[in-house]
Amino acid sequence: MEETKPAKRKPVFKKVDQLKPDTKGHTLVVKVVSSKMVLQKARPDGIQVRQMRIAECLVGDETGTIIFTARNDQVDLMTTGATVILRNAKIDMFKGSMRLAVDKWGRVEVTEPASFAVKEENNLSLVEYELIDVNELANAGAREVTS
Repeated sequence: MEETKPAKRKPVFKKVDQLKPDTKGHTLVVKVVSSKMVLQKARPDGIQVRQMRIAECLVGDETGTIIFTARNDQVDLMTTGATVILRNAKIDMFKGSMRLAVDKWGRVEVTEPASFAVKEENNLSLVEYELIDVNELANAGAREVTS
């Protein structure tokens, strides 16, 4: 019997303004507006010492911007002005705001320079979200109806 691999799905490219909290599996083409190293420290890993690097990069497209958290090798790719494709990106919540990240299941790749201008006025990472308990909300609604 010959096994057939399922055909790879064509990526559905999203725009920055379509991103929502706690979602994953996004593919985006963005430009790097700025990049700032926030953590660089050595971490013992068995015999050798590995560098752990984290940079916060403002990335965006013609619909808006968001902070992308680049880790280790990703930091080198996130140079100001570069156009990158983020594959299988996810939204992490950090102190109530959205951050874009690509973990080991995704990929960051530098691509041809894009022709769009980044809309910096719409920064999704500046929007603060509040976590609410849905069950508590439902119970409060039920109490209002019965009284």
